[in-house]
Amino acid sequence: MTGFAEGENVTLDLLKKKMAEFAKERDWDQFHSPRNLLLAMVGEVGELSEIFQWKGEVPKGLPDWKEEEKEHLGEELSDVLLYLVRLSDICGVDLGKAALRKVELNAIKYPVSQKQSETTTATNEDIAQLG
Repeated sequence: MTGFAEGENVTLDLLKKKMAEFAKERDWDQFHSPRNLLLAMVGEVGELSEIFQWKGEVPKGLPDWKEEEKEHLGEELSDVLLYLVRLSDICGVDLGKAALRKVELNAIKYPVSQKQSETTTATNEDIAQLG
């Protein structure tokens, strides 16, 4: 990222600002409707899923992956994140606050005292709501 000091924290606000500037400089605001941004993000999620499509389960940290595979993964993850940040901005949603609220709601729904065996019986719907 140009103009970004190494080791400096990247915030959602910084990404939001960068994306807004990027779109404005290219006169893309006219194309950044919520629907268009969502569809673009879904396309990027598809590209992200292709990376894992034929790999089966992979261990944390991706120790067997080549550096270029990890770099490609980072690019696709970034595409999804950037579209998500832009979509939330266009919709007027403070993504950071919304995410923290969701974590708090999940903590109520899935308390620490709940045993692992109990969480493994959660429905697919319950698991989907965590994300």
